[in-house]
Amino acid sequence: MNLADVPIWQLILGSIVGLLSVARTARLLIFDDLPPMVWLRAKIVSWYREDSDWSKLWECQFCMTPYLAAGMLAWMEISGLNAWWWCINGVWAGSYLAASYVAYDQPD
Repeated sequence: MNLADVPIWQLILGSIVGLLSVARTARLLIFDDLPPMVWLRAKIVSWYREDSDWSKLWECQFCMTPYLAAGMLAWMEISGLNAWWWCINGVWAGSYLAASYVAYDQPD
């Protein structure tokens, strides 16, 4: 099944969930200081030459998200928004929303 066969309400909801999932992935790849992510970023940036602009991709959320969004759109098309897509991206998007809510819901 491809996206042409998916009801419009499911496409809209899938786009919102996909957007939040892309935002969470960008946050993880660019900003999180979890030791495995710090190591991975350093390893990936070291693969590029010093004069390469491609290493900036791993340091800039505005540079990274178009590629992540293109990948998300491709995954949406390939999966046809199947149950696995919803499960993985629903959890990922929900974790982003929950973390954002907690960050702004701090007591004085």
